Amino acid sequence: MKSIKLLATVLISASALYACQDDTTTVGSSLITEQTEIIIDSTFTASGTTLLDPVVQSRTITQLLGCLDAKEFGSFKSDFVCQFLPSLSMETKGVTVEDIDSAKLIMFMVPGDFTGDSLVPMGIEVYPLTKQLPYPIYSDFDPKGYYDESKKLGSTIYTAHAMYNDSVNALNFRSFSITLPRSLGQDLYSAYLQDSSMFALPDKFTTLFPGLYVTTSFGSGRVINISETRINIYYRQHTTATVDDVEKDTIYNKVRSYFAVTPEVITNNNISLKLSEQLTELAQQGNSLLVAPAGMETKIIFPTPALVQTYRKGAGNLSVLNGLSFEIPAETIENTYGIEPPADVLLILEKDKDKFFAENKITDNLTSFSASYNSLNKSYSFTAMRDYLVEMLKKDTLEPEDYTFLLVPVNIETESNSNYGSTVSYITTISPYVQKPAMVKLDINNAKIKLTYTRQYSK
Repeated sequence: MKSIKLLATVLISASALYACQDDTTTVGSSLITEQTEIIIDSTFTASGTTLLDPVVQSRTITQLLGCLDAKEFGSFKSDFVCQFLPSLSMETKGVTVEDIDSAKLIMFMVPGDFTGDSLVPMGIEVYPLTKQLPYPIYSDFDPKGYYDESKKLGSTIYTAHAMYNDSVNALNFRSFSITLPRSLGQDLYSAYLQDSSMFALPDKFTTLFPGLYVTTSFGSGRVINISETRINIYYRQHTTATVDDVEKDTIYNKVRSYFAVTPEVITNNNISLKLSEQLTELAQQGNSLLVAPAGMETKIIFPTPALVQTYRKGAGNLSVLNGLSFEIPAETIENTYGIEPPADVLLILEKDKDKFFAENKITDNLTSFSASYNSLNKSYSFTAMRDYLVEMLKKDTLEPEDYTFLLVPVNIETESNSNYGSTVSYITTISPYVQKPAMVKLDINNAKIKLTYTRQYSK
């Protein structure tokens, strides 16, 4: 690492490059008769410590289902509990309770969105919840006491390879279904006929139907990401029509997705992870790791005092703070299941982490920052930390809480707006990482911290 100074004046059309010290060079240009320097200092270092992060609050409708035992990662298992948002209206004309033919739980996944063996057969069981889920709810939630093992609604066997004949139908998703008791569909339809207002608000509906518990009954070697879950109702509708003065009855067979897992209701992945000996040893040896979901995070002591001192000492009477960036090398941990680094991470002051997630905040580039994994240069890069340092320069005294950060894997959701041919993406949600298994080894000691500022002085 080295400190670089960029120097020139308006009297010289070409820049002069020279060495002030062994670790300093200068080159640049000025718009005034005074002499200016652009200082690029990258002599700072940070330190990192791995922490266990066994519990996270799930704020995603992605449901993890399955279990696997990966030597390099650990023993991982996840099932889930979920509520359902009902449709505001159900078709009633020409339909009676006896016309409800069946009900099915349909779960969807993007092809390839799983970790492990696509061909291994695994079993699924579904149970009705017997009472409403607590809130907030966390990844260590134990569903015992919230369902009755003697009242199984349905089961099935599935693989991730041939859940649906998508190669013929050219579909961009795969689905599998579990047949539920006809009586469940009839009971829900009957409840709508008796009092449709129960379907108007999610909290009212959950008193009628608390939701489902979905778990793995047998098999191991795969965890899938379920992106959408619905309950379909299959029914018959009777209609009459007069043809040539003759009244004729017609019966239509129909299906509607009247109930779905959505962000408005509670969904929780019940996660169990026993970390591998390999990861435990790496952490004990002083390596900085990220393991998710509900595995490990990294505490980072950022060199804010040194940055403030350097800037104040070198800035002079007239200066501009141009930027501050932080690039962390990230190394994939070799494994047999293709487990990759988390796609997105959050760098946040340790004191603010819990509040950040509890209040559904997004990054402000003052106390929290996000970065995506760059697979080309194998790093996470935080490029917008200037405003953070500006705030720190306002303080007379810095406390450890001002520069103690946590680096945690997260799920980031965005929205895009197009205007006059250009597209701008905005972050809408940042939540704790609850997707397929992920892990990465960080090289905090060799992270690149770059401070850039411009100063002016008289010749």
